[in-house]
Amino acid sequence: MTRSIIPDLRTLEVWFLTGSQNLYGDETLRQVAEQSQAVVAGLQAAADIPVTIVWKPTLVDSASIRRVMLEANAAENVIGVIAWMHTFSPAKMWIAGLDALSKPLLHLHTQANVELPWGEIDFDFMNLNQAAHGDREFGYIASRMSVARATVVGHVSNPAVTARVGVWTRAAAGWHATHELKLARFGDNMRFVAVTEGDKTEAEIRFGVQVNTWGVTELADAVHAVGDAEVDRLVEEYLDLYEVSPELHPGAERADSLRYGAAIELGLRGFLEGGRFGAFTTSFEDLGALRQLPGLAVQRLMADGYGFGAEGDWKTAVLVRAAAVMGAGLPGGASLMEDYTYHLEPGNELILGAHMLEVSPSLSSQRARLEVHPLGIGGKDDPVRLVFTADAGPAVVAALSDMRDRFRLVANVVENVALPAPMPHLPVGHAVWKPAPDFATSAAAWLTAGAAHHTVMTTQVGVEVFRDFAIMAGVELLVIDEATTLEGFARDVRANAAYYRLAQGI
Repeated sequence: MTRSIIPDLRTLEVWFLTGSQNLYGDETLRQVAEQSQAVVAGLQAAADIPVTIVWKPTLVDSASIRRVMLEANAAENVIGVIAWMHTFSPAKMWIAGLDALSKPLLHLHTQANVELPWGEIDFDFMNLNQAAHGDREFGYIASRMSVARATVVGHVSNPAVTARVGVWTRAAAGWHATHELKLARFGDNMRFVAVTEGDKTEAEIRFGVQVNTWGVTELADAVHAVGDAEVDRLVEEYLDLYEVSPELHPGAERADSLRYGAAIELGLRGFLEGGRFGAFTTSFEDLGALRQLPGLAVQRLMADGYGFGAEGDWKTAVLVRAAAVMGAGLPGGASLMEDYTYHLEPGNELILGAHMLEVSPSLSSQRARLEVHPLGIGGKDDPVRLVFTADAGPAVVAALSDMRDRFRLVANVVENVALPAPMPHLPVGHAVWKPAPDFATSAAAWLTAGAAHHTVMTTQVGVEVFRDFAIMAGVELLVIDEATTLEGFARDVRANAAYYRLAQGI
């Protein structure tokens, strides 16, 4: 029954563009082509680059550069381009192409050889191997045109270089995912809450996501149209996958609660599949004829790669979907998360994160427990849910906020830890973590940024992916990590306020 919508990243392409010019003659251009193909082979062979790198013929004039950029824009499976100036490629040739490019750009500053053959170097060698020269010309025009890009420096035989390129390709995959994303809001956001509000039109401009609302009545109709045979099959799957509470087993006193939870999953999944939605929101204040707040269904859909935001928080749903795609193929997962409460023992401060029901089991490698418990909010029947603790290890929590004149992405590097003590009475999926650089600095910086209380937690990718994603989307990023100080963080917040307002123009 599990139907992942996380793509195989190998089906996505990044085109490799090599710059040169006709000045050097056919023999030099032949060598340029051979050596750039060798660079592509090195990238393609790297285990930490999850997408397909496609070599394109050497570019030597403005018309061919513009043409390939337009072709990259139009190709649905192309998520970005890598540019390398093997020789000197006069930058005016690149103006029309860079102006036309609408997909992410990585400037790879590399060369064919690792070591210089000192005793063999003549001027033919210098003409052929002058990326140190040519890439500076390219960097100038990209900066002159304010082209957003990442720059990676080094030889492709260096694992640090391919790892950095791999990070960028994952960010590009996330950017691509949001640009084809349709998000269904079932009802509005939670009443009186500020941070879950946002400009949906600006979100489509920045991220490409289409955010629209459907009445919860349509979802309830889909749930109540699910047949008993379908429910039977899904309940059997639950019994096979999870440690199911005895009271939920077929024929037991609460079996109908699990059956209704299964009907919610089937109806919700069918609605999302039918509308080709990759993300959604719900609200406990707008459940209509639904008898339970969706819990189990939401958890399983997130584990399959759907984005989700609770209480109508569509911005977090976008971020969860992007994180799920950026982490494709890596151990761990991505989930809605919320800082809930603190352990304030001096020197051992911890954050306990959870939500009412909706935390993805992809954060845990352990067999989850499937239970039913009261929910003192929403006024509906007791909902079923999966209960587990997120695995210990490195993670990132990130939040997306609408600051009126821009979107602000805040990312905190954290370390999930094992439970310090059992929590037999907490009936929800949860995580416990230590934030970098320390609890007080992290919390104060988060509050200084006005970052949202809903987050995405990813245990698959690091903060570098969010850096690249923010550049691609043209949004502000504030990072809280081991190097963060409150003084420096506050200074960045003030500087960013001035920069982003000026950057918008009049």
